[in-house]
Amino acid sequence: MQAEIITIGDEILIGQIVDSNSAFIAKELNQIGVSVYRITSVQDDREHITNALQEAGDRSSVIIVTGGLGPTKDDVTKETLCNFFGDTLVQDQAVLEHIEELFKKYITTPISDLNRRQALVPSKATVLHNAFGTAPGLWMKKGDVSYFFLPGVPYEMKNLITSSVLPKIMETYERPYIVHKTLLTYGMGESAIAEKIESWENHLPSHIKLAYLPNLGRVRLRLSSKGTDREALLASVEAEAKKLYPIIGDIIYGEEEDGTIESQIGKFLNQKQMTLATAESFTGGKIAEQITSVPGASNYFKGSVVSYATETKIKVLGIPEEMIQKHSVVSEEVAMAMAENVRKLLGTDFAVSTTGNAGPTKGDSDADVGTVYIGISTPRGTTAHEFAMGNHRERVVKKSVSKAFELLYKEILNF
Repeated sequence: MQAEIITIGDEILIGQIVDSNSAFIAKELNQIGVSVYRITSVQDDREHITNALQEAGDRSSVIIVTGGLGPTKDDVTKETLCNFFGDTLVQDQAVLEHIEELFKKYITTPISDLNRRQALVPSKATVLHNAFGTAPGLWMKKGDVSYFFLPGVPYEMKNLITSSVLPKIMETYERPYIVHKTLLTYGMGESAIAEKIESWENHLPSHIKLAYLPNLGRVRLRLSSKGTDREALLASVEAEAKKLYPIIGDIIYGEEEDGTIESQIGKFLNQKQMTLATAESFTGGKIAEQITSVPGASNYFKGSVVSYATETKIKVLGIPEEMIQKHSVVSEEVAMAMAENVRKLLGTDFAVSTTGNAGPTKGDSDADVGTVYIGISTPRGTTAHEFAMGNHRERVVKKSVSKAFELLYKEILNF
């Protein structure tokens, strides 16, 4: 069972927007046993769209197309698919009434004939109700191949995928089961992990595939299997995953299915009824951002001081100026003081701090670019750790954020 995704829009091809729709669609399809064979982006051009539809239909059973359904002249998808399917546009009264209702309730500008044109749909199409927008979704078939045409607006597309597209695929096609288990590792690079688990990997059953998904400071290990017996697949993948713990258990921080490391930290803090604060310098609030991306973080996260400037470290966090002059703003002593002082300032049980030189220049410190200190303050005391994170600014910041969560996780786990 194979699908393809086609995104339509010049704005994607020139880098004006990022195609987040395809990632969402691919993940949702995978969960119902549909493998995505290819993702294609094409211009708002009749010939390009027609060729993409034809080629995708020759390879796959399900084609999902996003974008190009607007009412303006640069959106040519509906006219193109009429040519492709040998069809004509007709007005759908239910769609028209929905558009008029949206304008009446939520849109201050008067409705125009251009807006009403959204109610024109191919006569052979099954209309998929778009509760949040004026462009309806469309389902059309050519032989055994299903084509779904969806608006490119992400929240409109997502609702149509879950409410209409997935149910219709499940009703129409028999699908295998696809199961995944993803282990989260921190603190070791991809090649080093591969060396440690080489023997285990060489003895994996043929129906289980391993993928390395590296990011700065962390690597995800995904085990995948496909077949008709879901329970047997789950059992075999689980058995192989368990064999990894005696080999690299010291760097495994849970499973992706259980949530990110920041969500697991939140679970531990909730269970222990303890709280957290952050004091960030060169990471610019990115640690706090990830913490607050977890629903319910207000139960345990009390706040952050982003003391980007040395002056802010002195005035807000109360770092002694003499300490900075003696040890430098990028130092073990300042990292410890930042963590300890923000913990006291916000009255929390734990605090994490970052100070470092992310580059490209040295700023207020003589420390080499890539030199980073991460401080951790707990009810038992305060420590700081020095790292050399490389010479690329983005790399330094991302690796430091991952390392901060790794250190924090270990400390909280020990309480």
